[in-house]
Amino acid sequence: MYRIRPVPIKSIDQQVLQQLHRIREQWKHTRTARINQLRGCLREFGLAIPVGARRGIAAVREALECADNALPDVLRPVVLELLQEIAELEQRLKQIERLLSDLTHEDPVVRELLKIPGIGLLSATALRGALNSVQRFPSGRHFASWLGVTAREHSSGERRRLGAISKRGDVYLRTLLIHGARSVLQAAKQSVQAGRSLDRLRTWALDTERRCGHNKAIVALANKMARIIWATWKHQRSYDGNWQLRSSARS
Repeated sequence: MYRIRPVPIKSIDQQVLQQLHRIREQWKHTRTARINQLRGCLREFGLAIPVGARRGIAAVREALECADNALPDVLRPVVLELLQEIAELEQRLKQIERLLSDLTHEDPVVRELLKIPGIGLLSATALRGALNSVQRFPSGRHFASWLGVTAREHSSGERRRLGAISKRGDVYLRTLLIHGARSVLQAAKQSVQAGRSLDRLRTWALDTERRCGHNKAIVALANKMARIIWATWKHQRSYDGNWQLRSSARS
């Protein structure tokens, strides 16, 4: 007989956080659509716009200020209006981030999550909005599986086969976690180039990249970050990148 696990009811504060994140995502998608529209419009007249929001907008402004290019004069006011709309959308995104920061400034869970590498304001508040407590997950592996960053298993008999990640659960949370892992790995590389020391987590991430490749290392690091989030939240302790080394030294 299967046991049906009840879904915890979200509080009003959690729903507010989730709605702010969803509104921000809608505005971000709208901003991306406007930038792509400008890139395609100027490309029709032989003006190449680089990839990326910041570089793309700067290139559009330069093309708009240049009077000797092939952009027709009738389109210049329309392009200017699109740039103004993009600037307004960026201000809205910053306003949402300020609201998220103000609402969770005194939240002890969010403050501890922000100390974990790769976890920023968006990731911490999104996790807080999605979960009231991690006590419902008996282990970090269960939490990582809920996020969809554990391997899909195809085992039979004594032969165990692990495939790609399951991609179950909340796509938004998993995307934030993957982006956070990518930033941690990039920062670790920069620290090595600068001659700075690394903690156990970043050292492990670089070793994993050398063994398995860049993309697999990012997913593996996201999996490990999910388990760290669970342990930090459940046991109410601050993040320490070398806690395993110190615990083994005590023993």
